[in-house]
Amino acid sequence: MATPPVPVVAPTPGTPTPSTPDPTTAPARPAPRWLVTLPLMLGGGALIALQSQVNGALTGRLGTGLRASALAALVSFGSGLLVLSLLALLHRPTGRGVAALGGAVRRRRIPLWLVLGGLGGAFFVASQGLAAPTLGITFFILCFVAGQAVMALVVDQRGWGPNGVTALTRSRVAGAVLAVLAVAVSGAGLLSAVPVTGSLLVLAALPLLAGAVNSAQQGVNGRLAAHVGPWVTTWNNFWVGTLGLVLFLAVALLRPGHLTGLPTEPWLYLGGLCGIGFIWASTVTVRVHGVLVVGVFSVAGQVVTAALIGLLTGPGRPGPTTWAAVAVSLAGAAVVGLAQRRRHAG
Repeated sequence: MATPPVPVVAPTPGTPTPSTPDPTTAPARPAPRWLVTLPLMLGGGALIALQSQVNGALTGRLGTGLRASALAALVSFGSGLLVLSLLALLHRPTGRGVAALGGAVRRRRIPLWLVLGGLGGAFFVASQGLAAPTLGITFFILCFVAGQAVMALVVDQRGWGPNGVTALTRSRVAGAVLAVLAVAVSGAGLLSAVPVTGSLLVLAALPLLAGAVNSAQQGVNGRLAAHVGPWVTTWNNFWVGTLGLVLFLAVALLRPGHLTGLPTEPWLYLGGLCGIGFIWASTVTVRVHGVLVVGVFSVAGQVVTAALIGLLTGPGRPGPTTWAAVAVSLAGAAVVGLAQRRRHAG
């Protein structure tokens, strides 16, 4: 028997058809990824500033000399590795991912160089211990950011990061310059007191190289995260970085200095948690924005957070140069952020 035809009912005037969703009931479109991840990049920079404060205080409590800074870095990385290893034990997908990463490297499905990103953090700490006492922390950070910005342009332009080739534009160069300028403005008074000598310029090569390695590390982390996810990538960074810092501490113990024992204040051991947050945030956001944008926003987050720390805990209010540095850093973030928006829109 033939199936009777289904009657066609004409829609009531004003009633939306199935192909035309009712604007009053249709769900709102989610915000684009480039917009959602902007505060995540600023937050990552804020965590770097907090970690620097914590690790600096921990170094002073541990003793003197290079061995104290090396041990503080190892405590920071080691505590972060402990937290992430507990996560891998309690969270089955992360644990399986960590185990799978080791197998993939042994079978050469993932190249060895892709898991060495954590050495970038270890090299930064080592260069800080070797160069910062002579250069001063402000000049050290200035050189680090300069190396980071230049290498970030190269990594994105060559397509070494996870989001492909990003052309070199005036907006991107301007954003990188503003990031370096913000650090220079924030420490203008301290920089003027640094005597420029030949040995100082040679020593400045260490933070410059550390900044370049940091940008390469972010690109490597983004590519590894495409295979194993951000949490496994973060665990791998702390694992590799901790191994590197064990060797660095062994060398540092041969240098002058002394250790006084571990302090008892719990807040001095929060550097590892700050590092976890920063590495995870940069691993997630670099796949959306590229290395340069993450770096410029990170610098802005550091400058703003340092100003807020000075405002809340310092003996006096931050001066005009501090707020000028905040404005310059945010301007740099706005320049590269708007350029990234146009890129996504295109």
